[in-house]
Amino acid sequence: MLPNLFLALNFSPFDFLPMSDLACLSLAIARVANSESHYALLAVEAPYPSGHVLHHRDWTELLTRNWQAWQEFFPLRGVPSVPMISSAYSPPPLAVSLDTSAPPAGQPTSYTTRLMQELGVSLFQWLFEGPIQTCFSQSRGIAMGQRRPLRLRLEIRDPDLIALPWEIMQAQPGEQAISLNNQQILFSRTTIEVDPLQPQRPEQSLRILLVLGHDREANPNQTGRSAASLTLEQEAESLVRLLGSAEEAAPYGNYVTPVACQVTTLIEPTPAELIEQLETGDHNVLFYAGHGAPAPDGGLLYLTSTDRMNGTELAQALVRHRVKLAVFNACWGAQPQQRDGRSVPRSSLAEVLIHHGVPAVLAMRDSITDQEAISFIQVFAQQLARRSPIDEAVTIARQNLLILYRFNKPAWTLPVLYMHPEFNGELIKPYTEGVTEIPDQSMSWYNRRTTQAYLHSLAPSPQSWTLRGGVMRVGRGESNDVVLQQPYVSREHAEIVYRDRESSAIDAAEPIYLLRDKSRCGTWMAKPGSPPQWTRVHHREVPLSSKTQLKFGDPTSETLEFVIDTVPV
Repeated sequence: MLPNLFLALNFSPFDFLPMSDLACLSLAIARVANSESHYALLAVEAPYPSGHVLHHRDWTELLTRNWQAWQEFFPLRGVPSVPMISSAYSPPPLAVSLDTSAPPAGQPTSYTTRLMQELGVSLFQWLFEGPIQTCFSQSRGIAMGQRRPLRLRLEIRDPDLIALPWEIMQAQPGEQAISLNNQQILFSRTTIEVDPLQPQRPEQSLRILLVLGHDREANPNQTGRSAASLTLEQEAESLVRLLGSAEEAAPYGNYVTPVACQVTTLIEPTPAELIEQLETGDHNVLFYAGHGAPAPDGGLLYLTSTDRMNGTELAQALVRHRVKLAVFNACWGAQPQQRDGRSVPRSSLAEVLIHHGVPAVLAMRDSITDQEAISFIQVFAQQLARRSPIDEAVTIARQNLLILYRFNKPAWTLPVLYMHPEFNGELIKPYTEGVTEIPDQSMSWYNRRTTQAYLHSLAPSPQSWTLRGGVMRVGRGESNDVVLQQPYVSREHAEIVYRDRESSAIDAAEPIYLLRDKSRCGTWMAKPGSPPQWTRVHHREVPLSSKTQLKFGDPTSETLEFVIDTVPV
């Protein structure tokens, strides 16, 4: 039944697989101790066991020249250039001789286009070399075999390298930048120096708190709302209208329930008013638009003309009230503070929030114009309303910036996404939960048998869990359907997924259930029989039959049995 329906709608069944179980490759860049230009490149997480590799590289003069050329044309406004190696280093001439003459009318500026490509290619070739390149290629191969994109996360442990636009990396001139290719790669930044991720509650709607802070252009002695604040209020109204039309924007018509969206707006609130709204509003997304400045403890947000809030203070409130995503249209949200010509470790707003346990933070690498920000936020919010994972939504919104403002302009390079290493990017439950909820108006559904599947323990006092909505999540985290507080059980250990299978005879159509392991230690499975023959399933998807016995994490753990009851209708 389902394959025919997917074909009619021009979708693949793989389009409905959850994005939370994507193959993930996490790379880290760390400066070697007592060295100005020697770095260790590490693959700290890979989708296959031998993918954890280490490689050493020296920072090159080519990269320094390209970065300095970039800063000449796209300077970080109001902040000195960031040294990447010894400040006493005197760079040679530019890597390439670029034509700075004015281009013909209507044609892009050749200098900035080539500059963008030169830096992007040199960054890519420096990072993806030797065993790192091999690991990257094999990880992409695994993702391609699953017909899903690879989730690529970059951790920059040297604060002097954070300012670089790693999002523009590209393998060759003319190829897509790594942050634009959502069909093959979902790119974000991360850090492992974090507080543990709090148990994530399942979300079925968007509940956005939009905070309009004090504008930097406003008169500091002005107590009323500025014209800029009124502009931001109009932006908020536009966003409310956009989210309110989520039903019309839903991509799969009546086959998937649209996301409900609620937006609450605060205009120049005091810190107390902001915290009160977080406490009473049950929000899962924070949007902040207003002035920001680099400073210790995560920079400063200018809520009013006199009230400030730093990143550490904000992080406490966001984590306590379980906000999953924080978005900042503010200067320097993704930039560290400078002190004596060097970057202060973990001083940017995005890093501080992730460090304290906020699941995802989207901030700007540099100041962004109001029109660019509106263009980005509208597409980004629309993708969230369509249940896209956060990193995919950022990629699509970034593509929109490139289309509107051109490749050789910096607008599309400004958004920087940080994600907690334990976060799967899921803000709203994906389409998987709705795949089996196909309307039954078709004749193919007559004479079909209904099924009920459940998992139960074999202990003297058994406990039972019924599979509902097409998927059952098993793991240690409190947001799972089956919570197992046992040794070696991962936070998000495995899923049992329902798929519909159609045979040649309509009345003989039978469902199929799959076990999808996502854990560190694997799942042990024994098909019906005596004595049971246990086999280990690790990072694979295998079919489940009724009476299959399962042990999650360890072969000595509690035995559970999966049962399928079929009832004719």
